[in-house]
Amino acid sequence: MKSLQKKAGKKPERKSAYMPLCTLNYVMIAGGVAVITLSYLGMYLERDTDGFFSLYISPFTLVTAYVWIIFAVLLRRKNKAL
Repeated sequence: MKSLQKKAGKKPERKSAYMPLCTLNYVMIAGGVAVITLSYLGMYLERDTDGFFSLYISPFTLVTAYVWIIFAVLLRRKNKAL
C-alpha cells in the first residue's frame, strides 16, 4: 500500500527540451530578414522599376539573404560538451 502511495505521489521526470537551433542561428536568421526588409524598402523608396537599385542591387541582396537564411537554419555547431 505504501509503495502505491509513493508511486502515485511522485511526479514524472521532465526532460529538458532539445533546441535544434542555437543563438547564433537566430542571430543569422534575423540578419537575413533585416537584409530582405531593407532590400524591399529600397525598391519601394526608389519607385522605379528600371532603376539602378531595383535592377542591380536588390536582386543580388535578396538572393544572398535567402541563401543566408537557409544556411543559418541548416548550420549545426559541434558541441564539445557531449
